[in-house]
Amino acid sequence: MNTSNSPPAEAFDMRTSTRLRPTFMRFRSYFYSLLRKYLSLFILPQNSVVEVDPTTPLLVASLPHGRITFRPANSSAANTFEADKIVPIANVFEQNPDYLVISGLIHYERNIQGLLAGLHRMSHAGTRLIVVYYSSVWRPFIRLASALGLRERLPESNWLAHEDIDNLLALENFEIIRRDNRVLIPFYLPIISNLVNRYLAPLPGFRLLSLVNILVARPIRQDRPSNSPSVSIVIPARNEAGNIEAIVTRVPTMGPNDEIIFVEGHSTDATWQTMQRVADTYGATRRIVLARQDGKGKGDAVRKGFALANNEILMILDADITVPPEDLSKFYAAITADKGEFINGSRLVYPMEDRAMRFFNLLGNKFFAVAFSFVLGQRFKDTLCGTKVLSRSNYEKLAANRSYFGEFDPFGDFDLLFGASRMGLRIIELPINYKNRRYGDTNISRWRHGTILLAMLFFSARRIKFI
Repeated sequence: MNTSNSPPAEAFDMRTSTRLRPTFMRFRSYFYSLLRKYLSLFILPQNSVVEVDPTTPLLVASLPHGRITFRPANSSAANTFEADKIVPIANVFEQNPDYLVISGLIHYERNIQGLLAGLHRMSHAGTRLIVVYYSSVWRPFIRLASALGLRERLPESNWLAHEDIDNLLALENFEIIRRDNRVLIPFYLPIISNLVNRYLAPLPGFRLLSLVNILVARPIRQDRPSNSPSVSIVIPARNEAGNIEAIVTRVPTMGPNDEIIFVEGHSTDATWQTMQRVADTYGATRRIVLARQDGKGKGDAVRKGFALANNEILMILDADITVPPEDLSKFYAAITADKGEFINGSRLVYPMEDRAMRFFNLLGNKFFAVAFSFVLGQRFKDTLCGTKVLSRSNYEKLAANRSYFGEFDPFGDFDLLFGASRMGLRIIELPINYKNRRYGDTNISRWRHGTILLAMLFFSARRIKFI
């Protein structure tokens, strides 16, 4: 039974007046160049991507590893596309796509839930679904543009609210990762279009008037691995001699072959000697790896520790023990149960001990949480918590594309958050009880590091939000 109302792409060209065709082509070219730019934030050049039932070769088919596929009811439209770009729909799952894309399709589809069910069957655990759809605020303008021949006369029959689309995705076991709102001027006006679409469209208020919605979702898989993965816990430590032994005795056993990786960072106390003594004392019962940092900063230490890691799950634990090591078992439970793909600690949910965080540090944490939530398109209550967990495979993908944001993050936290957000990973916050430091002094310089964070915020906004 034909459940689709999507017409062949070539049918619309005959309806466009010859006189207005140059205007139509310029409009079309500019609009799809914008869409490609926005999709390229997620879809990297090396990613495999398949678009289902496309109406134009100007989107996914023009990407380096872009492929297209058609459901049987719409297979006649394949004649207008290059044959080497087409994948039989029965073979899409075998292609193991990084991304599946449907652009505008939900506006014509008579059975959206059936469409989403089919997309879920094409997906692997790591596949991301990108849904491009248009705001109903623009419905009269779109109809006018069609009547004037400035766009194809597509029979949009569905103008769904965000909540309707969210519900349909949930019904077919898709979980929403993020939603972006883009494009206030869908045609080219020198200078003006770029300024408005790049800097105004993403802002609160203006977003409500945007034409294009880009939604990223992941499939929820019912199958779970039967084995218990092991953990590599990376602990950067500078002047933390009094905490090293307590960390080893308090870190819980989670997987069968867990390892603790200490990375010492130019300490002026006995941190390195204490690490060596603890490794000798507990080496028979715990796998303990020691390394000395070559560069500077926590970010450099984390990257060195991850490079030494051997296990499937990677964790970061600050050596000041303000986050109790015992809480790592909660992070392990969250990631192994697929509650999220990037588990971020949050210190600002439960009451913290009286001297655990100074007042201006608390204000700074709240400010940066709001600011980075806006930039990254996902809600964060605490971006500065040092405890973060992700899989080794996702970290390797993230590290391979680190150059997009640069490697200037001295903390390591934002390097990971930026990359995870761009990859469309499901980021979830896990509340922890934040404790007072028992030994030593903080390695954080409130004002100097705050200035660096502010610079990183503006840089990341240009690379993620205002593109």
